[in-house]
Amino acid sequence: MTALCLKKLMGQAIRNETNFITRCFASFWPQPVHTTVISYTWLELEHSKRGFISVLTKAFCTYEDDKEKVKGKKVNPNARKTIRSVGRKIPYRLIHIIDENGEDQGTMHRADAIQIMNERGVKLVLLKETADPPLYRLMSGQQIKEERLKLRDKQKASSKNGLVQQKELTFTTVIAQHDLDIKIKQIQKWIEKKHNIKVTVQQKKIADGPEKMLELFERILETMPGKATYLSPPRIRKEGRSMCIYRHMSEKEIQTYKRTEKEKNTEKDNERKTTESGLLKQ
Repeated sequence: MTALCLKKLMGQAIRNETNFITRCFASFWPQPVHTTVISYTWLELEHSKRGFISVLTKAFCTYEDDKEKVKGKKVNPNARKTIRSVGRKIPYRLIHIIDENGEDQGTMHRADAIQIMNERGVKLVLLKETADPPLYRLMSGQQIKEERLKLRDKQKASSKNGLVQQKELTFTTVIAQHDLDIKIKQIQKWIEKKHNIKVTVQQKKIADGPEKMLELFERILETMPGKATYLSPPRIRKEGRSMCIYRHMSEKEIQTYKRTEKEKNTEKDNERKTTESGLLKQ
């Protein structure tokens, strides 16, 4: 009877210990495990006849876990770029550091970087996450503020250059010279601001054929040498209307224009000198 009671008590103790182990490691079982990395935790049951049992668990590594979280994070491509401190939450074990003076400090452990931040009173800014190891820079609060201002000005300039406005003007072939001069001055102002200008000319009289409209377009363009050109050349429509679009020249086009004009002036000077020398001989 005594032996039977001891056997029951022993069995109950084993079951309780097994249930305790199961509760402790149950949180690890549903987690996905990579096929390339398998980690086993061996547990010894003191009173079990089986000796050792293996429980499949996920390996613990702060560097890999944080790296997977960073990779899985969705990045908004339209997000506005900014410069900010990453604080002391560095998801990488090893990082490449540039100090506040611009000197390369090489690769160091993130704990060492945090220690330098505490000693110098500086902040850590991420420069290039795709580098191996990721590139960070130590910066003071004033340096971060100055870099933000520079970045903001650069972004404003790029947005202005990328957005080209188009203005429109319409007049007829019988426009008075005074009114035409006013229109031309307005076009010149828009060209200086690098806008595109759509000009439409309507045929007012039957005698004013397509030649009259094309002549007006050329007269307008001749008032802006080395500055404007056609984005869309003049086109004649059947309903007695003609349209073209002017635009500001690119830097390359301006340089080509200046070089061409210089060559023309050189040729004229050579012809003039040849003519003068011929007259002197006579």
